[in-house]
Amino acid sequence: MALIILRCVFLLCAGGVSAIINTSLSSDTSTAVPWLIFAGIMTLATVVVVGDIYAPRKRIDTISAVYFGVLIGVLLTYILWIAIAPLMDQSFNGRGLQLVIGLLMCYICTSVLLQTKDDFRFLIPYVEFVREVKGFKPLVLDTSVVIDGRIADLVGTGVFDNQLIMPRFALTELQAIADSSDKLRRTRGRRGLDVLNRMRADENVDLMIFDRELPELAGQTVDLKLVLLAKHLDGKVVTGDFNLNKVAKLHNVPVINLNEISNSLRPVFLPDETFRIKVIKAGEGPEQGIGYLDDGTMVVIEGARHKIGQDLDVRVTSTLQTNAGKMIFAKVESR
Repeated sequence: MALIILRCVFLLCAGGVSAIINTSLSSDTSTAVPWLIFAGIMTLATVVVVGDIYAPRKRIDTISAVYFGVLIGVLLTYILWIAIAPLMDQSFNGRGLQLVIGLLMCYICTSVLLQTKDDFRFLIPYVEFVREVKGFKPLVLDTSVVIDGRIADLVGTGVFDNQLIMPRFALTELQAIADSSDKLRRTRGRRGLDVLNRMRADENVDLMIFDRELPELAGQTVDLKLVLLAKHLDGKVVTGDFNLNKVAKLHNVPVINLNEISNSLRPVFLPDETFRIKVIKAGEGPEQGIGYLDDGTMVVIEGARHKIGQDLDVRVTSTLQTNAGKMIFAKVESR
């Protein structure tokens, strides 16, 4: 409602501006000119409103960079003109030179801010408000977590509202995997690219490709680049790689490990609880059978070696947590 009122007031103001311009015209002006001025200004105002309606998602950091770039450029132009004006000939009309200096300063300042806007945050209330809503720490993705694909499902649930960062060097590595001559690696790489495209197409996911090459990243391995980039952005690394997890912790960079999240969400079975499971194969023990829960948790069943393919009621005897996940030991429930 506020935007509708703002747009209506803007159109009324545009009509008022055209009226002010028409009143300043001389009396011998053709009667068609005021109407042309009115139609031109109202058309321009309508185009601005329509463009605003059809571009609802605007990057506040980019808009702020443009605003500040133009403002700083105008201020620098004013200061430079004060400095060089006494050196000019009194008969020289410096209006054109002043416009050229202003054009150059505005372009240079805006370009610098657009290229370095990720290195600092504007201390503007609305910019900070948006950053808090979207999550303070950005999440830096590695290739393994994109190929895995669970990150897209996890972000789609709304658990994470942070900005997702996909570094260009990690994307290059992913493209190299997708172009590999090995069929399995090629399939994994293409799956990772599909996951990225799926997240970019989701309007609720804030995914950004980080293109800048920081000096401290030169000559480093991909894993170390991810850690240093997360440290530079004051963010977190999202991975499923055990080694990258260790490297990040050595550099005091927070890590979100999808395997740990997956393990923490698995159902908890306490000793003496019963459930039904299908025996898939024989175990290592003489009387053991193996079954799997829906989340992939392996269940070792005593007395089920000769009941492969059957659905059995089993009773939990103990559980074991390993690096690979959780194992449940059970025995066949006697009727």
